[in-house]
Amino acid sequence: MLAREPERLEQAATEVRDAGGEALVVPVDVADAEAVEKAAERAEQSFGSIDIWVNCAMVAVFSPVHEMTAEEIRRVTEVTYLGTVHGTLSALRRMRRRGAGTIVQVGSALSYRAIPLQSAYCVAKFAIRGFTDALRTELLHENSDIHVTMVQLSAFNTPQFDWARYRTRQQPQPVPPIFQPELAARGIVWAARHRRRELCVGFPAVKAIVLNKFFPGVADRYLSKTAFSGQRDADRPAQPENERQDNLFRPVKGSFGSHGRFDAKARRHSWQLVANFYRAPLLAATTLLLLALITMIVQAMTG
Repeated sequence: MLAREPERLEQAATEVRDAGGEALVVPVDVADAEAVEKAAERAEQSFGSIDIWVNCAMVAVFSPVHEMTAEEIRRVTEVTYLGTVHGTLSALRRMRRRGAGTIVQVGSALSYRAIPLQSAYCVAKFAIRGFTDALRTELLHENSDIHVTMVQLSAFNTPQFDWARYRTRQQPQPVPPIFQPELAARGIVWAARHRRRELCVGFPAVKAIVLNKFFPGVADRYLSKTAFSGQRDADRPAQPENERQDNLFRPVKGSFGSHGRFDAKARRHSWQLVANFYRAPLLAATTLLLLALITMIVQAMTG
């Protein structure tokens, strides 16, 4: 596990070991390509060949574009996009030696549909999708058995909204409906074990992608009216600027788990995800049902 804050890494490692697994923690900023490469070397030394590599590091700034600084945009890009690139390159160097492995890129509905107040994050997620698509076609050209997949998430109850930098009247929140992070983890693990090109977790991700594909202008107008208030927590006014902490350039100290402050609002299940897991048998069952219905109608009309 790679992240910047050693204490929380160790807490996560303890949970893994308590569950019967093994864990290696490497405090590292994924924006540093050399550090990521050294971490990959340590992983190989500890566990042998790398079969699955998951890229999911991110930082964000909730701010109108005209109030963003070049430094902030660069930092979001370095962590969220280039961090994914660095991890992918280190994994590829090792997987290509034996021609096998799986790389999972954790994306977002915002990989397809940008929203206000998160311009730099959206750009980084768009870039990850472009990078991943290019890599996937190169691997197909080589007839490689290395698989690359992308998991597009909806809105999740993580500490992101407690430690992100923001310039809004209220503290930021995920756009409802909100899901618990265990659901995202379930989707990521599933994607790592199945050769699916892409997996959406939560129907809002599907809705955003489809709406933007067919009606981008409608999506523009809809988000211009709803996405500003939808990303502001009406119950929590903005803190004074001198009291705010954010993790853009350094980790925020404190005891944070995987959950944020929205447990009361967050959903634990998604029928869309379950249907996605079992889409082949569901499609077959639906086809058989339709054929049976058509047969019944034809018999009724001819009888």
